[in-house]
This record gives sequence, structure tokens and C-alpha cells, in this order.
Amino acid sequence: MGKFTTTAVAAVGLMLSVGLAACGSDKESGSADASGFNAVEKGVVNPSDKKGGTIRYASSDDWDSPDMGDTYYAFSQNFGRLYGRALTTFKVGPGKESLEIVPDLAETLGTPSDEGKTWTYKIRKGVKFDDGTEVTSKDVKYAVERSNFSSELQLGPKYFKQYLLDNDPPYKGPYEDKSEEGLKSIETPDDHTIVFHLNQPFSEFDYLVQMQTQPVPRAKDKGLEYQKSIVSSGPYKIDSYERGKHMKLSRNQHWDKATDPLRTALPDTIEVALKQNADDLDQKLMSGALEMDIAGTGVQGAAQPKVLGDAKHKANADNVTAGYLRYVAVNQHVKPLDNVHCRRAVAYATDKVAAQTAFGGPVAGGEIATTVVPPSVTGYAKADRYPVGADQHGDLEKAKAELAECGQPNGFSTKISARSDRPKEVAAAQGIQQGLAKVGIKTEIVQVPAGDYFNKYAGTPKWVHDNGVGLMMMAWAADWPSGFGFLQQIVDGRAIKPSGGTNLQETDLPEVNQLFDEAIKDTNAEARNARYTKVDQLVMEDAGIVPLIYARLLLYRPANVTNVTLTHGYGGMYDYLNLGVE
Repeated sequence: MGKFTTTAVAAVGLMLSVGLAACGSDKESGSADASGFNAVEKGVVNPSDKKGGTIRYASSDDWDSPDMGDTYYAFSQNFGRLYGRALTTFKVGPGKESLEIVPDLAETLGTPSDEGKTWTYKIRKGVKFDDGTEVTSKDVKYAVERSNFSSELQLGPKYFKQYLLDNDPPYKGPYEDKSEEGLKSIETPDDHTIVFHLNQPFSEFDYLVQMQTQPVPRAKDKGLEYQKSIVSSGPYKIDSYERGKHMKLSRNQHWDKATDPLRTALPDTIEVALKQNADDLDQKLMSGALEMDIAGTGVQGAAQPKVLGDAKHKANADNVTAGYLRYVAVNQHVKPLDNVHCRRAVAYATDKVAAQTAFGGPVAGGEIATTVVPPSVTGYAKADRYPVGADQHGDLEKAKAELAECGQPNGFSTKISARSDRPKEVAAAQGIQQGLAKVGIKTEIVQVPAGDYFNKYAGTPKWVHDNGVGLMMMAWAADWPSGFGFLQQIVDGRAIKPSGGTNLQETDLPEVNQLFDEAIKDTNAEARNARYTKVDQLVMEDAGIVPLIYARLLLYRPANVTNVTLTHGYGGMYDYLNLGVE
């Protein structure tokens, strides 16, 4: 398969040995059945091959977008595999199996050449869209062009744009450049072959192509409006999607199991109710009126005691390490936080216990965090740049000293953004607000909906700057299980976008950007990981991120849901690919 593919797998293997120890998984295979509390870490819960029925999902808000070329929520990528097939995807299985990258639309993992700067994939024959036409390599190429080179679609990452060789003059995307050739660095020599030419070696490219390579037929694309008429290449097609209300799916009659070794497609129909009250959603899960909370962020604080205190409900619950970080992004362009000492004052004064308590305490919330990279990701090294006191409620004296250094001895005022439909996040922001007030940092909490958090609010620098939002609540999981897959989109200066951004604090440190370029082409896993550790240290020194919690989740799965496993590839939520319902 080539040394770059092998090296990438080796790097992930190192991560797995660390990360799954944290997750508590002791299973090597998905063959074992499991039941009871935390059973999802041991095997497949309630295995079944029974077809039929309707599985009901609900969300406290909406997608950023269900268009796989214009989304960045983990739940969206997880769920989107039901109607879109990328070149690769994460394997369905318990424990470390769910971090394994496997071919999906492609016949095999990629074949690297030119020292890892060229990657070739063969697309499976016989895969059809829901209109009966066959998927071709040109549909995959077009999907990458629209998601990465269009000014309209901003919500997803722009890895391809950064690492593919560009045209001369620069390619402006398919909405402006109407030529058939399009981006020259993606070749389609025949209907079932696609070749990517990169500007540097990229040892983890098989992981990158699990995003934004779900095929899109050029003739059916409608830009931002495509989310209302998505063409399916998976076992389900979207019958209707009304933003803020519902989505309904039914079988794609042109899906052929013979072309798809990963999906079982058990339910006949799938329904998603949107804009549901988060606490009511938990009650519906426990009463059997709902099968799955699609956001995958765990039950709210009000439901946690009932789930853990009732033996019946506890048997249907899983308390898992999520593998992601909850943190506060501190924007360096909002005064006076443009002064590093003011940012450090925030870091020292943050009451991390208050945030931890809001999310459910050490058990359901997670462990106090002191680094950007969580322990489950390669590149993690134990450190604590801003100790917040023995009780973790904040080091007020050090915070006051930093305030004096930044010329704000009596404190200052700023705003904190949080997602209005996520009660735990709002409660954490309130706890942080109270802690900062002890040193004179006064904050106003601005609540905005999760579905628009990145494209209109926290991920849009103009809104942040114009409204003086210096602090933003954030949670982040790796795009794939390596330091690069975790860090690059939240701290690389080249990831800053006019909207839909995830580098909320707008970190742009030349040394950090250079370390990413060096790391991704290095075939030595140890050397790569050392660079990711250095990135962590530099970002912490710059105080743009205040780590809060290495997240844990208390998830609930009603007894009638079948084939339940976790997916660590999507941050530790339940895997939606092969769920069924009895």
C-alpha cells in the first residue's frame, strides 16, 4: 500500500493504545454482544438483522447544513453517511475498531506515489444515485471543487484547498469557473478512477478523504440551496427537509448492497424532529417516544440523576470518554484581549470546576483539562501552563497580576457566546462568568442557536469583532485521530475564514503554521507527534484557548434500538450507520 499509508496507520495505532485505554474499551472485536450500563464499550448492544420500522431522531436545534460539502458538526458527518458515501469512512465497531479508516465509495484505501504527493483511488462500479444514474469519478471531483473552492459554501474545512496544487491563475470554484476541466490537480482519467495531486506529501490523506468526497452531480447542484434537494448515493434518500422543523428519509431504491460492504440499511424510514426542547428530548428518550438524540452530546443536567439513579434507565446508558475538548476561545482581536496578559488573566481566573459541574461533574462531564490536545490524541503531553489553584476554582492572585500587566488592574468588560439550545453549555458559561467577576472581569452571555453558531455568529470574525464577543464556548473533536486531525482547523492561521470558521480565537502564529507543514509530510510518527506537542505549547503560551474539560458523555439508548456501538471517529457519540429499531 506504500510507506505513507503504512506510516499513517502506525501513527493511529499509537493513538489507539493511548486513547482507548482512556475510553476503557477491552474489546478487540465487534463479535461480542453486550448489555447493561456502559455495555457499548464492550461490544454490540442489542444486535439484530431485523429490517423494517421507523427510527426516530430529534435535535435541540438544526444542522449547520445537511449538505456534506458544507457542514462541520460531527453528528452531521455521522448521520450523513446514511445518504452519502465518501471515498473512505470510519469503520463500524466497538472500541478502537471505530477509529479504523476503511474504503467506502472507493474499492480500497488510496495508492500513494510521488513520495506521497499523489493519491489514486478506484471507485466501486454499480453505485447509483437515487435517480438511478451511476456515480462516477467526476461526481467526486465536483464535490471537492464545490466544497473547497466556492465562496458560497463556508461551513466545512478547507483542507483540499490548502493542500491540492492550484491552477494558474488560481481556481475560483465551479460556480465561477464553468470549464469542464475545473481544478487541474484532480484528474479523472476514467469514470472509476480519481487522482489527487498535492503540493506536498500528506501521510494521512486516507483520513482526509472521508470528508467532502460524497459525490455530487454537477447538474443537480444548487449551491446553498442544494441542502434542500440533496442527491443520495447511500441507502436512504431525503424525502423532505424543512429547516427548523423536520427531515424525513426513506429507502434509496437504487442502492445495491452488493456495492456496499458497510451498511445494513435496516429501518424502512428515518425521521428527525428539529428544534426540540433539550430537556423534553431526554424525557422522550426515557419514555420510548424517541430512539436517538442526533446531536450526540449526552443527556442534560436535569436528566442525569434520573438516568444514573434508576436501575432500569441506567442499564440503557453509557458513560464514555468522548475524546474531545471543551474550551473557551479567547479572541485576540477584541479589546482588551488583544493584549496577551489580558488573555492570560482570563486563563488564570477561569473556574474550571464550575464548568465541569455544569456538564455533569467528573463522571458525566469529564476531567479538568490543562492542554489543548486531549490525552486520547497523539501529540498529548501532560502540562499545565495556567494552574487555577489547588481547588481548580481559579488563581485569582495570578489573574490580578496579569490584569495589572495588561493595563486593566480593575478588570474589564467583554461578552461570552454560548449555544442557546444546549443548557449544559449555557450553565458552564454562567459558571465562568461568576469566576471571572471575582477579579473584575465582567461578562455578558450572548446566546445564539447551535445551527447558526459558526456560519453567523462565533465562526464569523466580523460578528465577533463588531459585537465585542471576546470569549466563545467551544467543543472540538478530531477530524481524524492524530494531532494534525485535531489541531489544524482550530489553530492554523490559514483555517481562519470569513464565516463558518472553527479557529474562533483567530490564532495565527507563523511557527505553528510551519509546524503543521513539517509534520504532515514527515514519515516519522514520533517526530510528527513532537511537533503537535510543540503546537500545543505555543498556543497555550499565546493564551488563545482556555481548556476546560476532557469531555465525558452520559448517553442514552432506548431498549428498542438495535446494533448500538460508539464511534470514536465522530467524537464518541453512537454510530448511526447501522442502527435498527424493534
